[in-house]
Amino acid sequence: MSKLLWQPSSERIERANMTAFMRRVGVVGDYDALWRWSVERPDLFWRAVWDDAGVIGEPGATVVKDVDRMPGAQFFPEARLNFAENLLRRRDQGDAIVFWGEDRVKRRLSHEGLYEAVSRLAQALKATGVKAGDRVAGYMPNLPESVIAMLAASSLGAIWSSASPDFGVQGVLDRFGQIEPTVLFSADGYFYNGKSHDCLAKLAEIARAMPSLRRVVVVPYVGQAADLSAIPGAVALGDFVQPFAAGEIEFARLPFAHPLYIMFSSGTTGVPKCIVHGQGGTLLQQVKEHRLHCDVKQGDRVFYFTTCGWMMWNWLVAGLAADATLMLYDGAPGHLGGRILFDFADAEKITLFGTSAKWIDAIAKMGLEPKATHDLGSIRLITSTGSVLAPEGFDYVYEKIKADVQLSSISGGTDIVSCFVLGNPLAPVWRGEIQARGLGMRVEVFDETGHAVQGRKGELVCTRGFPSMPVGFWNDPDGSKYHRAYFERFPGVWTHGDWVELTERGTLIIYGRSDATLNPGGVRIGTAEIYRQVEQLDEVVESLVIGQDWDHDVRVVLFVRLRPGVVLDEALEKRIKAKVRENTTPRHVPARIVQVDDIPRTKSGKIVELAVRDVVHGRDVKNREALSNPEALELYRDLPELRG
Repeated sequence: MSKLLWQPSSERIERANMTAFMRRVGVVGDYDALWRWSVERPDLFWRAVWDDAGVIGEPGATVVKDVDRMPGAQFFPEARLNFAENLLRRRDQGDAIVFWGEDRVKRRLSHEGLYEAVSRLAQALKATGVKAGDRVAGYMPNLPESVIAMLAASSLGAIWSSASPDFGVQGVLDRFGQIEPTVLFSADGYFYNGKSHDCLAKLAEIARAMPSLRRVVVVPYVGQAADLSAIPGAVALGDFVQPFAAGEIEFARLPFAHPLYIMFSSGTTGVPKCIVHGQGGTLLQQVKEHRLHCDVKQGDRVFYFTTCGWMMWNWLVAGLAADATLMLYDGAPGHLGGRILFDFADAEKITLFGTSAKWIDAIAKMGLEPKATHDLGSIRLITSTGSVLAPEGFDYVYEKIKADVQLSSISGGTDIVSCFVLGNPLAPVWRGEIQARGLGMRVEVFDETGHAVQGRKGELVCTRGFPSMPVGFWNDPDGSKYHRAYFERFPGVWTHGDWVELTERGTLIIYGRSDATLNPGGVRIGTAEIYRQVEQLDEVVESLVIGQDWDHDVRVVLFVRLRPGVVLDEALEKRIKAKVRENTTPRHVPARIVQVDDIPRTKSGKIVELAVRDVVHGRDVKNREALSNPEALELYRDLPELRG
């Protein structure tokens, strides 16, 4: 039985945006009633979201055409709007952005200041020849200038794409080289763990390898006297905008499906896929999630620990459309012994605190107890994503961070630049469970035969169209790559690749990626089921599990990174196996356990089970540039422990 950890007070429910929304649309009952109405009447629901959010633009007469065609559903086909215009609706002196660059740099920008900065940069881009449909890219830390550049590009109808500055040259070229941007923004460097890192040498290589670039705009951040002479087409940001005075922005009113972002898959199995997201679908979906699922109101201060290379950055900046203040942090989350993010939360009165499951697990392993060292009184909602938040992670949040807080484990991805399953401010939080399916998202769980099941594990699918489905993939004229990515397993149904369970009470449990599920003896096992047990042991810092082809079957192989000074001996191996056996099934028990010094992960912190599986089986990993620590893969090659 799962444990009830938190439930909203009657006063909180009464004040929630979702409660007011239910009254406006005339739905009587609980969240389940609202969800059913939202997926059965998408025409009424998505028009209500448009009106509730006060979207600036012309919606047109038609809300949705061919809603049951996947792909092929069209939302607001007659609409005209501009994404940036909806994020720049305010012109007052209140905080639009508060920025901390570790403990080195602190800045604030008002709504008026943000509007003026976007106005000047939009004029500079237009004078450079940037027009609707052109690509503008950012090789940037999570700075205010990253938001300004995205909004300036979007105001013109240009398409924004970004990568974080810890990417190597080839990783950037694998991404931006496919989409041929005309302008590239980059900082001179960035801070991480108290040290500054130069970007200009890599930037020069990147610029020389991309003939599409007309301009490279360099943003001063780490304070070096930047010599830009080696970078083709380079100009300092101040010089780029100097000729232009702030004025009214001429927002291009664009079709609902006009491209806004090009985002990239993790790319560990080949060159990253270029996923194109539309103006209107991104706006509507994200403002729904901010306002309704996260209960964001004017005056809220919304934080997510993210880089510009992760879709949570795109999700975060949409908080401006919900009248929130963006709280930007750039640098190491573990800076100052893991205290820095909680220092930020207290000093700036953050209300929504967003992070990753891996970070929660890391600070738990460090023994931090933030509730004893920080006030955290302003935090109303903690969100976690990036990987599965184990039940013990829920315990840690409520025992060591804050007892009276809504904890929302959320899951979706770059593919939809939003969530399939996420929080519900009207409902309780159960240990280890995601609160709800997203409004307007007909999420179901399919068994192997394509039948919907409840109370059993299966594939997470979405059986009806929704606005933030990709417009398509870049350089995919016949749509074949797009179709293969999501619609091949069950025709006409979006298959997301998560191995999940829809519980009898309507919450969800994610057991891992379905393409990484283990299959010993034909029994499908989610990797998160094993991580949950192994990582409870104090000696284990983190782990990674794969299925190794062996003797005409699959055997479970567990890799463990242990605390400094700890060695995997026979006694610890027995404890690990006993822990797994006692709390799962004999099928889950690893046949081999191997100690490793490092575990490879993507730039956004996700461990790469499939890449390790390929190395173990002697297959090539095609795109190591997608990894933050590609050298770690060599630790898994030709291991003697896996030969017998």
